[in-house]
Formats: sequence, C-alpha cells, structure tokens
Amino acid sequence: MTLYQFMALSLEDKQLKVWAVGVFLDNYITKDIKINCYAIGMFFVEVHYDAEHNTITDVTAFKTGKNLDKYSNINTI
Repeated sequence: MTLYQFMALSLEDKQLKVWAVGVFLDNYITKDIKINCYAIGMFFVEVHYDAEHNTITDVTAFKTGKNLDKYSNINTI
C-alpha cells in the first residue's frame, strides 16, 4: 500500500489497516496530546487519541518532516 492509497481510506479503514499491518514504533504523550506512531511499508502513521472520551480523533500519514521530530531523543536548541 502506498501513502496515497492509505490517505484515500476512510478514518475507520485507516484504523483497521494500522491494526492489521502497522508496526508500533513509539508514542508521544503530553498533558493534552496522546499519539502513537506506526510504520506501514515506507511511510509512518500517527494515531491521535482523545483520552478524555477514549476515542481516536485522527489518523495521519507522512514520510518525513517535522512530524518525526517529536519522536527524536535529540533536544533542539
């Protein structure tokens, strides 16, 4: 599956694809934000959670860029 094929899926189908073939990599948690990062083939997927309502609010996909920065252990100045 390509990034573009994944992005064309509905939110429900994106979730099903992540659970079926996604490889969990890391999570990003702050007071207000809970995001799990997965790899599918040659792209990454972030699953955004609303902890207060126990629901998935968004599933986004990307290959590179700023979205990966939050998972780095390197502190930037």
